[in-house]
Amino acid sequence: MITWTTYGTWLQGEKKRFVKDGEVRGENVAIKKDCEKKLEGEPVRLGRSEKDVVRDAILEAAKRFKQKILAIAVYSNHVHAVCEYVDVPIDVVVGYYKNAGRVALQKAGVKGKVWTRGYDKRFCFDEKELKARIKYVNEHT
Repeated sequence: MITWTTYGTWLQGEKKRFVKDGEVRGENVAIKKDCEKKLEGEPVRLGRSEKDVVRDAILEAAKRFKQKILAIAVYSNHVHAVCEYVDVPIDVVVGYYKNAGRVALQKAGVKGKVWTRGYDKRFCFDEKELKARIKYVNEHT
């Protein structure tokens, strides 16, 4: 499962928790304020049609890697995707999906940064974990 956020909407230190170096961390007001000062533009929140544009772009991009997307949810401030394994480095796959979404949004008139740097990845090592991640994504759309 891969997750990434829209620019400026899920800052380190947020009350809603954040992931850094693979560790889930809680609220830290000082860190959040520091991150807010460093923003170079307004936070990006995707509207209904923009979410559809991103979803379609990712599904189309997955065809390049012959990767099956088992579940996907595009929210106003982040994306979750549960993806079948392919023999391509995860950094390459995520970068390609983020770029596909950005390019599609630009064609739809969205300007500037869209995504934050980085992403979170959670590997599934058995059927139970895989089903749980798919359920999580499908129930939170």
